[in-house]
Amino acid sequence: MTRPLMAFGDPQEMLLVPIPLHRWRLWSRGFNRAALIAHAPTRVTGTPHDHHLLRRVKSTASLRDKNRREREKEVSGAFALARDSGVRASGRHVLLIDDVHASGATLRAAARALQRSGANGCRLSHGRARFPTR
Repeated sequence: MTRPLMAFGDPQEMLLVPIPLHRWRLWSRGFNRAALIAHAPTRVTGTPHDHHLLRRVKSTASLRDKNRREREKEVSGAFALARDSGVRASGRHVLLIDDVHASGATLRAAARALQRSGANGCRLSHGRARFPTR
């Protein structure tokens, strides 16, 4: 992930933002894989990350076994920005990090929320696990 990250430009102008879990899912799982993935390039390149820029405000059901339309509907409105997100993301290129990518519905929903933050742009990234959708 570090090599492709450098292709986006100066790491100091970027901001890595992991897809947040809803507090109940975080409590039951005990960790956020996307946050762990986002932390690795920070250690190697010094690229800043912000685990609290984006909040998951809607608890969503598992997207497994759902088709694209059902996934989009499920994650619609699931994300909101932190109160001071405009200051933290302003002028930066935001790279959204997720642990699994199937249809991209979660990343797109998060990107829609981030568009209001004042970031220069938003790129989408995911971990290595990729599952086909129906």
